[in-house]
Amino acid sequence: MTKSDKRAYQSQIRQRRADETRLQIADAARELFLANGYEGTTIDAIAAKAGVASQTVYAVFHSKKGILAEIIERARFGPTYQELVRQALDTAEPAERLRLAARIARQIYDSEQSEAALLRGAGVVAPELAKLGQEREARRFKAQRSTVKLLLESGKLRVDLKEGKARDILWALTGREIYHMLVVERGWNSNEYESWLADLLTTSLLKRK
Repeated sequence: MTKSDKRAYQSQIRQRRADETRLQIADAARELFLANGYEGTTIDAIAAKAGVASQTVYAVFHSKKGILAEIIERARFGPTYQELVRQALDTAEPAERLRLAARIARQIYDSEQSEAALLRGAGVVAPELAKLGQEREARRFKAQRSTVKLLLESGKLRVDLKEGKARDILWALTGREIYHMLVVERGWNSNEYESWLADLLTTSLLKRK
């Protein structure tokens, strides 16, 4: 094995260990939040539960809020989400791509809603959860660029829509506010939301046949 190969191998080992440590800390924090409440859980307690030093927790997450962000992130973007994104990126048919966008939105918000309910029960205040959600919006908008680009390049985007306006529409319609109003407040089930959103996206963004 060359020196370069050894360095690459050692780097992979360090990264795997770092990922394992990150997971241990997040799992320990989640368990303690649910058992003792958010305010009742300290960094020292999380470190002890995870079997690491308190300094390690601070080095990895910087704060308790940072750990909370990780827990929500894992709920939103787990294996099911990753598979749906893979399917979407492999799909060149515009209408199917939009239907997958609706399914991805449903997956994210279903997972987020379930985890947020648990954490609110643990005493995590709503403003903290809301702020974490807001911090994701810019990246969500950026990630949707490829979908609008596909619509444009395929010639299926409505002729009266520019790329920027189409991105705004896609971003707005797949936002969590609409999900919250329909599913949480009005009692729609997730299947109804996904089906309605898929139909709305296709009629709002694609040329009529």
